[in-house]
Amino acid sequence: MKGTALVTGAARGIGRALALALAAEGYAVAVHYRGSAADARETARLCEEKGVPATTLRADVTDPAQARRLVREAHTAFPPLPLAVLVNNVGNYVHRPLLETTDAEWADMLASNLTATFATCQEAAPLMQAAGFGRIVNLGYAGARHLVARPGIVPYVIAKAGVLQLSQALGKVLAGSGVSVNVVSPGVIETSVSQPLREIPAGRAGTVAELVDAALYFVRASDYITGQELEVAGGWNL
Repeated sequence: MKGTALVTGAARGIGRALALALAAEGYAVAVHYRGSAADARETARLCEEKGVPATTLRADVTDPAQARRLVREAHTAFPPLPLAVLVNNVGNYVHRPLLETTDAEWADMLASNLTATFATCQEAAPLMQAAGFGRIVNLGYAGARHLVARPGIVPYVIAKAGVLQLSQALGKVLAGSGVSVNVVSPGVIETSVSQPLREIPAGRAGTVAELVDAALYFVRASDYITGQELEVAGGWNL
């Protein structure tokens, strides 16, 4: 067993796919959920079918205290296996004209995409440093580093740009400790709410499997690869 992997928002969809891929890699899996307990238990069951232990952990990661508690619980879930991988998959998305965006929507986009990532990373980093190994993979957004106005998703883009800066800074802080911090930035994926396929040079949406492969690249890679972003976007924004 390689260690414990925590995937936030792993009850279904991309999070479940990430959890199953890490189980196949030989990691014990902590399946995070907020409200989808039954789906989370199914994800854990499917992970166990791959020959690794799995558990479900509930938390509202938009609350920094709960996000930090989640990391600690994952770290101690499978003694003596420490937390080795953290994948921050949680992040709500709302498409709303800028002048119609509500205070609640603004706050939720920043809390679920950026504050949650900050809190889990900050809690996980010293645990991984102490173990001498760690892989943190944060999910970004392929448009976040391109300075182009996107009036329909302003708070989302701001939050994901923050995820990129956070990951780069943390990667620099942790360099040489055996811990890497990187970002996988999807463009239009088959599960995306918006599907502007005519804007994609590849002519199609990306698959969940392609996104998972990118995350696994950073999990498998040397810690010398850190603070980097890998877009899974079919040439979008080039």
